[in-house]
Amino acid sequence: MSYPQSQAVPGRIVVISASVGAGHDGAADELTRRLTAAGATVDRHDFLDLLPARLGPLICGSYHQLLTYAPWAYQRIYAATEHGGETGRLTRAVLRRSEHRTLRVLPPDTRVVVSTYPLASQVLGALRLAGRLTVPVLTYLTDFSVHPMWVADGVDLHLAAHPIPADQARAAGAERVTATGPVVNPRFGPASAAEQEAARTRFGLPPRAPLALLVAGSWGVGPVEQVATEIRDSGAAVPVVVCGRNQALVERLRALGIEHAFGWVEDMPGLMHASDVLVQNAGGLTSLEAFASGLPVASYGCIPGHGRTNAAALDEAGLAVWIRSREDLKPVLGELLEGPLGRAQRAAGQALFHDDPVAGPVAEILAAAADPVPEAVTDPASMRRPAARRTAIVLAAALATTMLAGPETTEAAVARGGFHLLHEFGR
Repeated sequence: MSYPQSQAVPGRIVVISASVGAGHDGAADELTRRLTAAGATVDRHDFLDLLPARLGPLICGSYHQLLTYAPWAYQRIYAATEHGGETGRLTRAVLRRSEHRTLRVLPPDTRVVVSTYPLASQVLGALRLAGRLTVPVLTYLTDFSVHPMWVADGVDLHLAAHPIPADQARAAGAERVTATGPVVNPRFGPASAAEQEAARTRFGLPPRAPLALLVAGSWGVGPVEQVATEIRDSGAAVPVVVCGRNQALVERLRALGIEHAFGWVEDMPGLMHASDVLVQNAGGLTSLEAFASGLPVASYGCIPGHGRTNAAALDEAGLAVWIRSREDLKPVLGELLEGPLGRAQRAAGQALFHDDPVAGPVAEILAAAADPVPEAVTDPASMRRPAARRTAIVLAAALATTMLAGPETTEAAVARGGFHLLHEFGR
């Protein structure tokens, strides 16, 4: 399905993401690019900026610290909330304080709001249910596995990259779900032999050896040093490691003799052109970019929480094999590089993508934006600013209750999702 630019709907599409890692923003960037190319006017907002009391940086920093220094705690929080989807009293209080700020960034000519971040979806869904937001809200699921927090009552439509996350969203309670396929920048695509050779020259990589591109998100988290040395010692491939913004990890890898370690890479399409297989630990946007690039993908050394659930979902879909032991690393990488497993995964990955850039989720968003215009985007009565003193009291009381609770109470709070502020989804 395509949506010709000459028929582009009037009005505005608002996309709300979150700068937690790079995955949510990456999906929002590509949706914005394609919607703009189709003739839509698009506004972008970071949900962390819409949180009260400057909590956005605290949430982002806390999540980063958990993954870096206490991954076991992140796994515990993720598991405690995985089957209930309850946000907990503390999180609900904070999200309620975000509703007014969210409404304020929606111009009068807004036709549809798209979220690529679960907590933003929770706020938008609540506003829809309360009648305070009168235009459609769509959630684009950036993860291949769907935690219940992704599914918000009141959201009109959930868009998934594949039938497996679509089914998971339905199981979590989503009423309307469509498997639309992923959105990836068109710079990612299969490379010819000449393009691979040129890319290897640009990056200073071995011209003939099989190369395993190891990624660990924009923060470079997980057992990256261990995985890189295990790939090297297996002899199956030469590890090429992207550490994101974690420059300290780059230095540690080079000290271990991992020669090809990079920090933030602007030309990821080129680096994928240079590589033969991707090894990843979180199942985020980079995996989708690898599928588009024609690379077979392995999940190994996965980070807790969404890293493991994404690995399981990708394995079930036949898109990325999940390697669970060091003993399996060499034979599985060999199969991905030269065997039928690699050929099957390349074909499955390529089949995800539409030839038409205005198909899939973009078509669904444009169709929602073409619906009849409501008399008002928001209920005027809902725009009254909540009392700052009341907001401060609610947040202070909620935080104090959680932080001062004894061990038994704290354990119960975790089970209810009370610490979900520290659990941001995706990379």
